[in-house]
Amino acid sequence: MRYFIVDDDVASRRMLKTIILDGDMGVVIGEAESGEAAIPHIMTSDPDFVLIDLLMPHLDGIETIDELLSQGFRGHFIMLSQVVNKEMVGEAYEKGVEFFIHKPINRIEVQSILKKTSERFVLKKSLMTIRKSIMNFEDNTREETHRTLRDVALSILNDMGIVGEVGSDDIVNILMYLAEREEHTMQIPALKDLYEVIASKNKVSSVEIMKESKAIEQRIRRTINAAMNNIATLGVVDYTNPEFEYYAPRYFEFSEIRTIMKAIQNEENAKKVKVNVKKFLQVLYIEMNEKYNNPVKKI
Repeated sequence: MRYFIVDDDVASRRMLKTIILDGDMGVVIGEAESGEAAIPHIMTSDPDFVLIDLLMPHLDGIETIDELLSQGFRGHFIMLSQVVNKEMVGEAYEKGVEFFIHKPINRIEVQSILKKTSERFVLKKSLMTIRKSIMNFEDNTREETHRTLRDVALSILNDMGIVGEVGSDDIVNILMYLAEREEHTMQIPALKDLYEVIASKNKVSSVEIMKESKAIEQRIRRTINAAMNNIATLGVVDYTNPEFEYYAPRYFEFSEIRTIMKAIQNEENAKKVKVNVKKFLQVLYIEMNEKYNNPVKKI
């Protein structure tokens, strides 16, 4: 990580720099004793994080952040403060401040906060890369003159980050079976029947079919659980993320998504959540058909 420190107290700047370097948490690419002096250097060096004192003469921390944002800076802010004023803290969070480091500076607190913010930063960059890949995939897919139902199904699964998961082939096979039925209905039959139909394509004995159908059920459950974790992660990083807003309430039990999100936010192991396979397959089957028949439809 690349840090820039803004603080009118030279001792605080020196201490923060030492903690960052000794903890191998990144590099300090610059420092300044005032907001006015910091702004041009920050805009030029484009650090990942700006550690900025709340109370400074002339331009305080919030005013400096305002000016940086108005000039197009898109980095992240961590506020340094020795006062706890609810109004000022609230205003700082509204400006995009991620965390507060309290003064006098404590090495353990600084290391803990910088570790959390850097982890979020890496995660957010990874998710942005995934989203760009998804957008490119969708753009290329829309340019094709003809898409099969399988292509559409894979595109949706790709949106949820589960193409290649162990049960993704089983899900697609079920969708293809549903689409090939003689009866034209959007309602899907009992899950047990679906698993047995798919299992019977490669197995001959009833024992083998029963064993494979149970394996299919477990693979699909694990894959849907992976989708829930992917969507929940998007929601933690950005609650207004379009993929999160679209898929979370439609394909899953939203209360279960919230449970996973809370675990991610608290850095805990997620509790076992309910996986509603029937709902997932039903919604996926309907949307696959709608997108196939109306290829320009967007999320």
